[in-house]
Amino acid sequence: MSHVSFIGKICYSTGTFYSALIRSRMSNIKRPPVVVVMGHIDHGKSTLLDTIRKSNVVAGEAGGITQHLSAYEVMHTTKEGSSEKITFLDTPGHAAFQKMRLRGADVADVAILIVSAEDGVKPQTLEALESIKAAGIPYVVAVNKIDKPDADINRTHTSLIEHEIYVEGMGGDIPWVGISAKQGTNIDDLLDLVVLTADLAELSGDTDLPASGQVIEAKLDKRRGNTATLLIKNGTLRSGQFVVSGTAYSPVRIMEDFTGKNIKEAGLSQAVGIIGWNEVPEVGNDFITVKNKKEAEAQAQAHKTAHSAGTKFAATNLPVVPILIKADVAGTVEAIEHELAKFESDRIAIRVIDTAVGDITATDVQNVSATANAIIVGFGVKVERAATDLAERLGVEINTFDIIYELAEWLDTALKNRTPKQTEEKVTGTAKILKHFSTQKHTHVLGGRVESGEVRAGQPVRIIRRDLVVGKGVLKNVQQHKSNVTTITEGEFGMQLESKDNLAPGDIIECFDLVTT
Repeated sequence: MSHVSFIGKICYSTGTFYSALIRSRMSNIKRPPVVVVMGHIDHGKSTLLDTIRKSNVVAGEAGGITQHLSAYEVMHTTKEGSSEKITFLDTPGHAAFQKMRLRGADVADVAILIVSAEDGVKPQTLEALESIKAAGIPYVVAVNKIDKPDADINRTHTSLIEHEIYVEGMGGDIPWVGISAKQGTNIDDLLDLVVLTADLAELSGDTDLPASGQVIEAKLDKRRGNTATLLIKNGTLRSGQFVVSGTAYSPVRIMEDFTGKNIKEAGLSQAVGIIGWNEVPEVGNDFITVKNKKEAEAQAQAHKTAHSAGTKFAATNLPVVPILIKADVAGTVEAIEHELAKFESDRIAIRVIDTAVGDITATDVQNVSATANAIIVGFGVKVERAATDLAERLGVEINTFDIIYELAEWLDTALKNRTPKQTEEKVTGTAKILKHFSTQKHTHVLGGRVESGEVRAGQPVRIIRRDLVVGKGVLKNVQQHKSNVTTITEGEFGMQLESKDNLAPGDIIECFDLVTT
């Protein structure tokens, strides 16, 4: 090799390296922030989202599950004149959706913690703050309803400080702004704060990479099949590729933006709907992009193999209540699991043996029928006729709901009905034997004095001598002032006590009831 050609190769290689570096820097760009609005159910989250997007898409919660985690994009022009895109997540407000709200915070880059200027900090405000802190994302505080007659910003600031939320101007560095979500007051200032907070976080992404991110919603659409909403946190998603999440995968043939428009390409912080999955992916899971179906199947199989052992339940000697959950969308399944997590018992073990999106089928009934006390609970789904018939034959209980409150109450009752009864001894009183008069066929005639509580005819008793239990028996009869009575609470009395054990003056009889709970 000549000296010139060698130098040429070095120059060519160096040029290639720098060209790649320049391309990398060009493709690694600022990423729009993904924002979640969190707070108490009545403090105006939905109204704020409505106002920001200038529409009325967010419906009232109306006791049922009317909101599923989704996303939309807005363009905001800052005071400096720059045009900034912001992606907002919708998060439902009912307490049963704590896990969904936490997932929203996990997916988001910035949070808006909304607090009413009338009410101040509420329990769900603190719950939302814990979710934000757990996700480790920055947040700004929006003090809403400043237009209301009872609004008091100073009192709200005091409420925030009492709960260790220190905003700017009140001893802290958390940005805040007073707003009226209903009238649109200071909404631009709030969005400016969001953009500034995102800028400080230095969000970026590489548009040359295959798309990756999270599944933020998934459901079985009766008309369109398995669908899922993906939030792209890095890279670019293009038509013709395949997306994979867990064991679920789909070709990118039908890709829709948040308005329902078909698109061919989606980029950073964009939410897209993908139709055509082999199964409904799990909400909250990550997704990746591959070139073709072969690679997608290989990725799905690798995930299945890695998790083939499945979730092993802890060994228990308690009676097991198997539960199968079916719902209209994946996020609702999490809400039901959240309700189940509230149930505590040292007498039964709850096992969620399967969860899925879709109507309740005969196969579902067969899956739980092997164990007694099985429950199938559905939300926003129908029960196929074959499933109803089979459940009646196999003794499987099925119930469906459209309101989360009713589902929670029913689950609590159903689980309590399956809890084995337990008999406990409740001590009602003690008495001291003063005199032993006679014994005939294990019936002792005694004189005694009430030491504590009450003693009643018919009660079982323990016989205690020098702090040791030496026998047991039943109070057949008690007398006071030569009259038969039912209950004695003080003083001396006579009694007939049936016991095979020897009794003596000085012994203590401990009376108790058998209580079944």
